[in-house]
Amino acid sequence: MAKMLQNSLLSVALAGAAVMMSPAAASSDFPNQPIRMIVPFAPGGSTDIVARIVSQRMGQELGQTVIVENKAGAGGAIGASEAARAQPDGYTVSVATVSTMAVNPACRADLPYDPSKDFIPVTNFANLPNVIVVNPKFPAKNFEEMVQELKANPDKYSYGSSGTCSINHLFGEAFKHSTGTDMIHVPYKGSGPAVVDTVGGQVEVLFDNLPSSMNQIQAGNLRPIAVAGPARAEALQDIPTLAELGHPELNEPAWYGLLAPAGTPEAIVKKLRDAAVVALQDPKVMESLKQQGATPSGNTSEEFAEEIRVWQANAAKVVAQPGFKLD
Repeated sequence: MAKMLQNSLLSVALAGAAVMMSPAAASSDFPNQPIRMIVPFAPGGSTDIVARIVSQRMGQELGQTVIVENKAGAGGAIGASEAARAQPDGYTVSVATVSTMAVNPACRADLPYDPSKDFIPVTNFANLPNVIVVNPKFPAKNFEEMVQELKANPDKYSYGSSGTCSINHLFGEAFKHSTGTDMIHVPYKGSGPAVVDTVGGQVEVLFDNLPSSMNQIQAGNLRPIAVAGPARAEALQDIPTLAELGHPELNEPAWYGLLAPAGTPEAIVKKLRDAAVVALQDPKVMESLKQQGATPSGNTSEEFAEEIRVWQANAAKVVAQPGFKLD
């Protein structure tokens, strides 16, 4: 009995020592197994596209595979909630979007995670324009004609977004509010399936981030109407920005970045950021992002945190406007 008690106490002591050692030990040999990257939207959307471009090169730099896992639903809130609950050991990270970090908090009173407390911003992967596209059968060739058509036919048309309380839902409702038009909102579990239905004509209009619509725009299956960004998209030089069209309040671009769960050791956060920066400076990664209309970033954790705060304030301001609803 005494020997059993002694062994039990020894086991407890060793376990306690392992726990105390674990953060430093984990940091020194990180990573020694594959890393899981949660994308809070469906495959084929802009979040997924950017994550897969960057994560593959990050994995090469880290010496471990980075496995992208799509957890879609609720405007990104389902995937973000799972990421927030992950062990802070660097082996589960996630992709931050304007939807999950800014629009959801402005839209949902019962959000099951705190974007300001549950995550450590690692770095911004890329900045990219938003875009308004329509099915080619939609009877408008430009922004002015689109607004005229919608005003003449309120509630006749539907628009798709990447989900309720997503950035594209905010974009669509802000468009309606700013232009005095109306459409029926159809939320999807990400831009991928929304693009498919817009091409198929199930919805006539799509508010999107440019990468997920780019291939269908280039194929002629979607017609771009306007972009939201600081300048015209390099791949769509004939398409004006919303600021040029007299709607600077709609001209906000988007970003996708890397998050680690709160409590992740600083040394691990640094390794993740260093690998992301190397990836984003790789000419092949830069070219792949450029083809999607995205501009690589790779800024500091502090700079990315500030970008998140700016969008949180912006989303809260938009949602608070009289008559503005996201539901």
